Amino acid sequence: MPRPPLQRAAWFALAYVLLSVVWIAGSDALLHAWITDHAVLRQAQTWKGAAFVLITGGLLFVLLYRLFRHDAHLLRRYARQRSDVQMLNQFRESVIDNASIWINVLDPQARVVLWNKAAEQISGYSRDEVIGRSDIWEQLYPDRDYRESVTAKVSEILAQGVEVENLETRIRCRDGQEKIVSWNSRRFFSEDNALGSIAIGRDVTDRKQMQQMLRARDRQLAILMANVPGMVYRRRNNTDWTLRFVSSGCLGLTGYTADDLVENRGMSYASLVHPEDRERVQDETHRALNENQAFTLEYRIRHRSGQHRWVWEQGRAVQADDGPHLEGIIVNITDRKRVEHQLEQLAVQDPLTGLRNRRELEITLQDAVEQAESARRPLALLWIDIDDFKRINDVHGHLAGDEVLRQVSRVIRDHLRSDDMAARYGGDEIVVALPGMDAQAATRIAETLQQAVRALRLRLPGGEPIAITLSIGVAAVPEHVATAEQLAEAADRAMYRAKEAGRNQICNALPMPPPTPHADSEVRSPG
Repeated sequence: MPRPPLQRAAWFALAYVLLSVVWIAGSDALLHAWITDHAVLRQAQTWKGAAFVLITGGLLFVLLYRLFRHDAHLLRRYARQRSDVQMLNQFRESVIDNASIWINVLDPQARVVLWNKAAEQISGYSRDEVIGRSDIWEQLYPDRDYRESVTAKVSEILAQGVEVENLETRIRCRDGQEKIVSWNSRRFFSEDNALGSIAIGRDVTDRKQMQQMLRARDRQLAILMANVPGMVYRRRNNTDWTLRFVSSGCLGLTGYTADDLVENRGMSYASLVHPEDRERVQDETHRALNENQAFTLEYRIRHRSGQHRWVWEQGRAVQADDGPHLEGIIVNITDRKRVEHQLEQLAVQDPLTGLRNRRELEITLQDAVEQAESARRPLALLWIDIDDFKRINDVHGHLAGDEVLRQVSRVIRDHLRSDDMAARYGGDEIVVALPGMDAQAATRIAETLQQAVRALRLRLPGGEPIAITLSIGVAAVPEHVATAEQLAEAADRAMYRAKEAGRNQICNALPMPPPTPHADSEVRSPG
């Protein structure tokens, strides 16, 4: 360690005095010993003194020059240090003090030695109130247990050098408001090796509130998605209909989980669409996209169980970074379709026999006659009446009569082609339309039906068997008549001639006479 300046100067002066004494005494002794002439001796002593002055002056010059140069270096160094201090102060004012994040420095006793403006703004406590004090933490963390947990973390930083990142604490500001601050902190060493810590804090209160709102919204959205009667989807507009997102409702709708369908991991959604519907759905989707309109579709999909289900889809196009996507909802409408089908059947079907009803017969017969005329093909009509049906009702009851109607209708339906149509016209009368058949071919069909019905051995509620026979009238276009009304009337009249001939007969229609001005061309309702 260098000596103090005063001591150094004293030692330097003492050395100069001793050196001078030794020089003067020693040089005089040498001159007296060498020179005996007093005149030469005086002259030699004069030169000796001049030499001493020159030598000591030169030495003094060298020493002073080095001293002054060192002083100049110290002055320049001081000027640089002062500039550095000024720049540091400017940095503190421009960066630390004006930073948008909380910056504070603590000494080993957890006293505040630096407290920037952001710390003032966030906490509400000014720099003058906290510098040199450690009780600010009691204000910021009024809860003792919570404060001790935070203090323990600070002590861990100072003792073990642990660096803390993104430590979130809840502080109470001066105005009583609570804020959440995210801290990054580490320790540092001062010049005397004392430990301190520096902390940087960010006010994340708004961000945390936003995250809580987003989490709450996500929970609500998840609950909504889970309870939507169907599945919500987002998919690419490609041939595989690649799903990017699908709600959990896909399991109930398709039998497959979201992991199976998203990004075609297990299969593509397009592969589930019924082959007969796929092209139509694709065309309707493209049309809606080109016109920038929402679309609504009904089609069939194959469930994992192998069953086909009807679904209703509504969606629209949305733009994404990687191209247009489709978003929408798909709902299972199988039950609705089943009900619609049942209603359609009720509208055209006789509920007792399962055959078409009279209204459907009249509509279909008119169309069939027009098609036969345009194709120049024959069309035959069988008008069938169950013999003694009134006696069956009177003797055995209407339930027995209903059973007879059902069994006869079943036999007739089993012996018809897919293009043929059987309808219950009313009571026990059944009408069968046979496209492409003339009267001769239709008569053979009538004979077959009679034989099949006679083979029935129905047992009525009383236990006794009953034999059923049919009276059938046959008419055809253009062989007998030209219009649907004439065809029905001619077949009906032929059936009555069969009954008059003794029942269990087949009669062909006679050519219709030209209508008179007062002729009634309407189809007669059976009495």
